[in-house]
Parts: sequence; C-alpha cells; structure tokens
Amino acid sequence: MNEDHVVLIDENNTVLGTAPKLETHNDNTPLHRGFSVFLFNKKGQLLLQQRSYKKKTWPLVWSNSVCGHPALEESPIDAAHRRLAYELELQNTKLFMILPTYRYRCEKNGIVENEICPVMIGFTDQEPIPNPDEVEATKWIAWDEWLEETQNNSQNYSQWCVEETQLLEENAQFHKLVDEQK
Repeated sequence: MNEDHVVLIDENNTVLGTAPKLETHNDNTPLHRGFSVFLFNKKGQLLLQQRSYKKKTWPLVWSNSVCGHPALEESPIDAAHRRLAYELELQNTKLFMILPTYRYRCEKNGIVENEICPVMIGFTDQEPIPNPDEVEATKWIAWDEWLEETQNNSQNYSQWCVEETQLLEENAQFHKLVDEQK
C-alpha cells in the first residue's frame, strides 16, 4: 500500500482493508486511520501550516503542523516522520504520543473527515521548507496566543486542530514535555 490509500477501520481500530485516499474522502467518508502532529521550537512556539490550495480536504485552511494517514503496516510516529520530511523537509524530529485514541468526525464543503487520529507533539530546531503541493504557508505562534486565537476565531482553522488544541491544553504530559524543551 502506498500513501495514496487510507487504512479503513472499525470503531475498535481493527483493520477492515484499504481504499484510495481521494475517492474515500467525500460526503460519506468511512472511518480510517490518521495522525496529527503539533511541532514546537525551543521558544515554545507552535508551527502552523496553511494547507495548499491543491488539497481536496480543507484547502487553504490553517491547521496544526502536519496531518496525514499511516500506511497499512506503518506506525503513526513513522507516518508522521515521513510526512514531516515530505511536507516541510524536517528531519530527525523528536515525537511524543500524547493523545493515542483521539477520534473525530467533521465536515466542510461536502467533504467529511472521519478518523481515529493519534495526536503527537514534537520538537525541532529547523525551519520548515514547505512543499507547495502540500503547504501554502507556515508560521510560528506562541502557545498562549494560539489558545486565544482558537477560542476567538476557531472558524479560521481546521476543526480537528481546534479540538486537539483544547485536549492538549488539558493534558499534563503535554505541558511537562513542552516545558522541558524550553
């Protein structure tokens, strides 16, 4: 299986098969595996990305550092490393699984996302180099500013990113790891 497929699953995260990614994301998207990464620098700033206008799902919407779909036999962390390299040319990032069972479903413009989506945080000293097929723009933002932004202007960001932000803010392990990196 290549990255042009998603891993279809049931509510218990049991594999049911695979399906083409672009055909699967529609108004009746089946449950599948995903992942999300929130990447921080040594200043404790979060890297946001604006999704490319070429994306089928949420084009030009700002979101967390990187999201994607693991391949059939690929761990979420390995998939995250693969996508960080492909989308942002970031290598050797330290990743930590914080929310291993996050589950969401959201819709925008007739496209549904429906995933069990482990959420990771990571740390880098590198500046991203966006792949224009995947990323329109990037920016770093202080966590406190980000919290305020998602509370006051949540409509400007991907729904999963806003939900994940709140869950991370409530997570003691998240705060411990971010504080240790500063």
